[in-house]
Amino acid sequence: MSTEPVNVDEFEELARQALPRMYYDYYAGGAEDQHTLRQNIQAFCRITIQPRILVDVSKIDMSTTILGYRISAPIMVAPTGSHKLAYHEGELATARAAAAAKTIMVLSLASSYSMEEVASSCNAIRFFQLYVFKQRDVSTLLVQRAERFGYKAIVLTADTPRLGRREADIKNKMIAPPQKNLEGLLSVKVEVESDQGSLLESFVNEAFDPSLCWKDVAWLKSITSLPILIKGILTHEDAIKAVEVGVDGIIVSNHGARQLDFSPATVSALEENKIIAQYLCSLKDEPSNVKQASLHPNILSQLSLLWLAISFSLFAHSFKLVNTSVSCMMHFS
Repeated sequence: MSTEPVNVDEFEELARQALPRMYYDYYAGGAEDQHTLRQNIQAFCRITIQPRILVDVSKIDMSTTILGYRISAPIMVAPTGSHKLAYHEGELATARAAAAAKTIMVLSLASSYSMEEVASSCNAIRFFQLYVFKQRDVSTLLVQRAERFGYKAIVLTADTPRLGRREADIKNKMIAPPQKNLEGLLSVKVEVESDQGSLLESFVNEAFDPSLCWKDVAWLKSITSLPILIKGILTHEDAIKAVEVGVDGIIVSNHGARQLDFSPATVSALEENKIIAQYLCSLKDEPSNVKQASLHPNILSQLSLLWLAISFSLFAHSFKLVNTSVSCMMHFS
């Protein structure tokens, strides 16, 4: 019998055996009691597939577009950091794998390689993930660099005013990996008592701006011409607010269950967000810079585009997963 791994669980077990405990726990763990981490998987068990028979499937086309860019299937690579902890080529390998799969990679701010290095690794469409720092000029420079090196959208992660309490990282005294995208831009002195926190948590809490709020979307729009997507939406109230402030899309996500434990599983949040469809459809005849949005009709009848952005932590050239989480994106077009 072949020992070649054939599913995500088997790849994850190989990663557990191969990686140092600190790194495996960093990739695989969630916040607090990891209730939401378990729910991210278990929620899919409540969803059934209702197959239709006698349908011609000799030619199948799963391709779609996001922000006008065609991808091979409604699956994208979501922003995950520090791939080099698992594989020496890190995000360079991830970028090549995404390009080979004809999909879009969202490069994490916490990438092991700089955005310039990833941009030069292969010719492909990429988005850039942004956190907003207390030193706003740092965020401005990051956006300008992303524009200069051909990134096609800014993904604003809005669910991290402070880092989630990840107990495994605290126990392991997880060290903040080198921040290649921040070299020469940010100097944060981090000190951690022997019985408190992780260095990663302390870095985030010292550097990120906890005052970030809706009015700052206008600031972000003022410094870039790129489309802006907000990542971290879980409620229809926030989804509607995102539309009202004029973003180009939202990513329904609980940050891979790594931020707030007992928040809903991402796929469960989609049920609540059916309300968004009704609201957006009501805008179609009103003067607005926001056009009618929709999801794929096979998923929600009133909507035309939904993609599942699976968070990859790669440890080889191909899609070998350490941890997966699902985000869902609504693109306003």
